[in-house]
Amino acid sequence: MTPWDAGRGEGACDDGRRVGGGERGGRIGITAGPGGRRQERLLREQWRAARRRAERWEAASEGERRIAAQLLMLTERGWRLLVDRRWPGTRAANVDMLLIGPGGVFVIDVKNWRAAPEPSGGRLRAGGFSRDEHRRKLLAVTKAAEGAVAALGMSPVAVRPLMAFAGHRVDSELGRLRLLGEHEIGPALLSERTRLSAGSVRALAEHLGRVFPEYEDPAAADRTGIRTAQNRPAATPAAPSPADDGLFDLDGLRRAALDEARRAPIEQWMTFLDPDQLALVRRNWAGPARISGPAGTGKTVVALHRAAYLAQRTGGRVLYVTFANNLPRVQATFLATMAPAVADRIEFSSLHHWARTYLQSRDVPVRLHREKAETAFSLAWKHLGRDSCLAEIDPLPRYWKEEIDHVIKGRGITSFDAYAALPRRRRRTSLRHPHRQAVWALYEAYEAQRTERAVHDFNDVLSLALAEAAGRGGHSPYTAVVVDEVQDLTLVGVRLLHSLVGDSPNGLLLVGDGQQAVYPGGFRLSDAGIDIRGDRGQVLRANYRNSKEIVDTALSVVAEDAFEDIDGSRTPGRRDVDLTYHHGEVVRAVLPSPAAHDAALVAVLRGLTPQELADSAVLCPATRAIARYRRLLTRAGVRVCLLESYDGRPVAAVKLGSYRRAKGLEFKRVYLPRYEANLTVGKEAEDDGGTAREQGELMRSQLFVAMTRARDVLWLGSVRPSGTAGESTDREE
Repeated sequence: MTPWDAGRGEGACDDGRRVGGGERGGRIGITAGPGGRRQERLLREQWRAARRRAERWEAASEGERRIAAQLLMLTERGWRLLVDRRWPGTRAANVDMLLIGPGGVFVIDVKNWRAAPEPSGGRLRAGGFSRDEHRRKLLAVTKAAEGAVAALGMSPVAVRPLMAFAGHRVDSELGRLRLLGEHEIGPALLSERTRLSAGSVRALAEHLGRVFPEYEDPAAADRTGIRTAQNRPAATPAAPSPADDGLFDLDGLRRAALDEARRAPIEQWMTFLDPDQLALVRRNWAGPARISGPAGTGKTVVALHRAAYLAQRTGGRVLYVTFANNLPRVQATFLATMAPAVADRIEFSSLHHWARTYLQSRDVPVRLHREKAETAFSLAWKHLGRDSCLAEIDPLPRYWKEEIDHVIKGRGITSFDAYAALPRRRRRTSLRHPHRQAVWALYEAYEAQRTERAVHDFNDVLSLALAEAAGRGGHSPYTAVVVDEVQDLTLVGVRLLHSLVGDSPNGLLLVGDGQQAVYPGGFRLSDAGIDIRGDRGQVLRANYRNSKEIVDTALSVVAEDAFEDIDGSRTPGRRDVDLTYHHGEVVRAVLPSPAAHDAALVAVLRGLTPQELADSAVLCPATRAIARYRRLLTRAGVRVCLLESYDGRPVAAVKLGSYRRAKGLEFKRVYLPRYEANLTVGKEAEDDGGTAREQGELMRSQLFVAMTRARDVLWLGSVRPSGTAGESTDREE
């Protein structure tokens, strides 16, 4: 190749031969006129210089020199090239090239085959013969490079194996392996999405230069008695030795990478990984696995990188599921940013959306109708619940609808005997035998009303999908399933996802934390037939998101609420957390009236820069409050993006949504107007029995989730009328 596209649709070598071309290569367009001609001359000079350097590669063919020259051209644009390096741990094996640049790290194997490569069926052939050993070797050395970059906190999905073919036009993929011809390699690499800063490129190049030292030909050493490096070009200046570079420090580089990520927009920060998290991404598990840990420990980030890693390793499809409808859009955007090469092999979906799509693909009729199902329950409550003994515990139908949704149908209970003996996980209200009989009668009446209307509810969709998946005898389009926020799913939902991959190695990964459950009811993994053994159960403990002030404030809300996790362990509400961030603050705005409170919120938001606003969220406990603050902020000229519409792309608007919708997300600044409502509702009634204590715990858990979304600022707005407290704005720093 040549100076890529000197403005004529194709490039030209200095000998006039036409190369390059095509719109897909990220070419450099040069406009006509004096400026364009100067740029073309500069590119030609760079090309000639690169060719002269490549010509020092004496053992290479002309085609290999042309490939080297193209990659040397990239070094004029911030890339670093390491040529002919020794494979760590071997005596004679070498790595043709390591290319490090804004687009990531590429392990390159240069081929000068007479026949063109023929990728087929996951194997590599050429000229009718198998060449798959070359593919396997390149993947093995790529794994070594992944281990090297992991020391700097970089995800393995950023390391790409690439075969470059001299004398051929190729642009295809073989699993995770990219195959490029000599004319395609330059534009393809130049068009890679920027993912590394100049400082990160330098640090990685220096680190890899140490891990992969210059290759010495053992055959030459045996012939001459002197070990000499092969005569190949030093494409970029050799990395200084550790003794000569006092600035090279792995811990320091990790800290620098962390600081750099924190300065970036919050969407970029959410793809940061530390070395411990990277180890989980690359772990080989013999069966189902689980990752848990307190809020802020990066569980979702690990899950995203794990999905990308599995898609890259297996070449198969990965299903990434969560409960909330808004999260899949956001997570898909994050993954496409950090691992675009495998984004098309990872399917993001909410559980119910996936189940409906799955049933439709199997021609199973689904008649989901929320309003008619709600009418069916209202009639059942009117006839069998309102005047029963259930009203002694809670006269409102909502609690009993949750009992049916999350305990009976959510756990797949089909007989009263099973329900009568069932431990009601996370349901603190005691139900004696007569109460359970009344609940079961209410459930049967509801089912009769629903069936009469020929409609399904959301639980029916999951039960139908489970029956269909179980009946297919293990046939699944997915090689792996990743479940985020697993604690918010029902038992039937977990069984459904487990049925897609069973207990296959690296098949099922469950991610979540019982303390952050925001829906009633619960289960244990053992109820789903899932056995997490040994190191397949991992706990993250380092909080990278919240400062001590924010963590302490959030934990004070749930300090007295011990919880049972899905593994059956009983955990106190106040947990120990290893903190790594110390710059967040809590701002308490106590105002004498609702009007003053809202004015203070508007004032602080209007004082933010567009970037600060983009990294902020206003979170509310209920839909009615969301509608109210949307009107308030819009009238005040503050741009608003509803969390229901947010797709993970940066937008210069404050995010607005519910505590539940904020699950799995984080923001630099979180504003919680009238937050104290969740602390006071039901407090007086909690000691009087009934369902108030259970509902209070659930509301506090939701508030805890909302608080722990904040990284730099947690703004807590409250109203205390004059005479109880004066207006104040206090900071905890």
